[in-house]
Amino acid sequence: MEKVAIFVDVQNVYYTVREAYGRNFDYNKFWAEATAGREVVKAFAYAIDRGDQKQREFQNILRAIGFEVKLKPFIQRSDGSAKGDWDVGITLDAIEYAEQADVIVLVSGDGDFDLLVNKIREVHGKKVEVYGVPQFTAASLMRAASEYNPIDGFLLLN
Repeated sequence: MEKVAIFVDVQNVYYTVREAYGRNFDYNKFWAEATAGREVVKAFAYAIDRGDQKQREFQNILRAIGFEVKLKPFIQRSDGSAKGDWDVGITLDAIEYAEQADVIVLVSGDGDFDLLVNKIREVHGKKVEVYGVPQFTAASLMRAASEYNPIDGFLLLN
């Protein structure tokens, strides 16, 4: 059975799906699709923790599906800008689990991950499937992926 490791950039998915469709990503449908006929080695969902109740409920839903939720505090800078991304953490985890999995699934449209995807494919010889909202997924990331899966109607909550 093929082994899969899944890495979800929750903030990227939330904002791109909202912007493109005015809806939410269906994590249950995604899980069913990404894990069908596969053994899950690890599944991470990376999120920013603002400490509110609705977010905690969402994080518990992710855990119930099968994700390990990794949280980083939301940082508001004195100039009003915000900081809170998981790019380095996702990269480190994906490289760590690349040896244990046959397939790496990355859910993000962030073009910064094209280097990671190329590294996993070239150095580790693994298949990398990328899921992202088409109009907000970097072309370089789509090209780097072994397989690109658009987040569209099927993967959206009604």
